[in-house]
Amino acid sequence: MMIDRAYAKINLSLDVFNIREDGYHDINSIMIPIRFYDELEIRIQDHDEYECNKPFIHFNEYNSIIKMIDILKRRYGITDHYYIKLDKLIPIKAGLGGGTADAASTLRIFQKMYNLQMSDEEIIEICTSVGADVPFNYYNVPAIVSGIGDRIEKIDLAKEYYVLLVKPKSGVSTRAAYEMLDMDKCDHPDIERLRKALENGDDIHGLLGNSLEQPALLLNEEIDTIIKKLKSYMIGDVLMSGSGSTVFCISEDEQQIRYLYQQFKSSRYFVRFTRTMSYNDDEIKRRGQ
Repeated sequence: MMIDRAYAKINLSLDVFNIREDGYHDINSIMIPIRFYDELEIRIQDHDEYECNKPFIHFNEYNSIIKMIDILKRRYGITDHYYIKLDKLIPIKAGLGGGTADAASTLRIFQKMYNLQMSDEEIIEICTSVGADVPFNYYNVPAIVSGIGDRIEKIDLAKEYYVLLVKPKSGVSTRAAYEMLDMDKCDHPDIERLRKALENGDDIHGLLGNSLEQPALLLNEEIDTIIKKLKSYMIGDVLMSGSGSTVFCISEDEQQIRYLYQQFKSSRYFVRFTRTMSYNDDEIKRRGQ
């Protein structure tokens, strides 16, 4: 039996700046893992069996765990069957990378289970065949992510940040957000300036931005409601993560974020208090990444 934690992420900045000939978009983003995770358990048995605490999760060909397993079985000639148990806490269609994190956890488990020796190039190739954010979720460290998610440049945070996640009940389709993206109207944040601030421990106020916030606000008006309400407290920085619909507030001040949590915890939204992860986290050290 193997168990792995699939950590969520937030995009501190996301710049979408080009549509490629293959239909994908080139991005430049600073992604940070946060201490909030799904837990995945896989063990070999004589037939396939699935268990999940969320009844809306289906283990079919569209499921990221199944996609990753199918790729690995074909690539390495594996014929085993599995008992798979997913304790799902990260909400779906949230911009937090829950599904891609589950796929990355599957790869890490299979590497240990079968002693699969892979180069970084092989890992990136396998991960991107499942989803654009899977390479980041695999390495699970603060990074600048570029290209179509296949280029990872690790960065070191000088400080720890506390984070409040607030998500409306309805999500946002990533595909729909990209289809409605207007390159001329959306935000194009300065990724390099934010990177330097994070590494030097400088003030990050006003440096966050997300190109996909523009179409997401058109697709889900509740996102705008949450952003305005969070900003009204004048605490930290407020931004939508990824393609949405989760909005986060981030600050170095733990007490301020805990105060915000108290204000929102009884609302109709999904609300979570958490913090950023860095190289110094025991989980990352344990993996040797």
